[in-house]
Amino acid sequence: MSDVMAPMADARSDGLISVEALPPQGQISLRCELSDDYRTKLGALLGLELPEPLGATREGDRALLWMARDELLLLLPYEQVPEMLERLGSTFEGWFIAITDVSDARAQFRLSGPHLRDVLAKVTPADMSPDAFTPGMVRRSRLAQVAAGYWLQSDTEAQVFVFRSVGEYAFQVLSLAAEPGGEVSYHEA
Repeated sequence: MSDVMAPMADARSDGLISVEALPPQGQISLRCELSDDYRTKLGALLGLELPEPLGATREGDRALLWMARDELLLLLPYEQVPEMLERLGSTFEGWFIAITDVSDARAQFRLSGPHLRDVLAKVTPADMSPDAFTPGMVRRSRLAQVAAGYWLQSDTEAQVFVFRSVGEYAFQVLSLAAEPGGEVSYHEA
């Protein structure tokens, strides 16, 4: 891996919510059929339960996010990626699986505050209501005009992933949406 350079390093804005660029994080995309054989082998290697559709599991500094019916995203400390790639490669040698380091391909942001759903509802067509998007869920959708992933970690905190090339745009959109002056229907007083 080359020198670690986080997109939008130290960028932060505060309004209805705080929008904060996160430091580099290891991210490994796993594309495979999620049959019982794969689930058992992967769960044993990672020490994580595999998430249900639209879900995530977390243990310490690692998490596994459901991204699609044949795709998981492993989050781990950036410096652990090379070793994990080696372990995954040897564990699944001869298996049909795509293991891809996407750590440097994405920018990510932490959104936090009591108006989280209000701000997200301004920038995504995905249903952000408390009944449709509950803590622990993962969604892939849009953030204004770009693809994005949303991981709702609690009612007041989410992690947002976008491609690195649109990181600055995403930060600006989120910051603008977080400016005081208008809330949408998901706000609960």
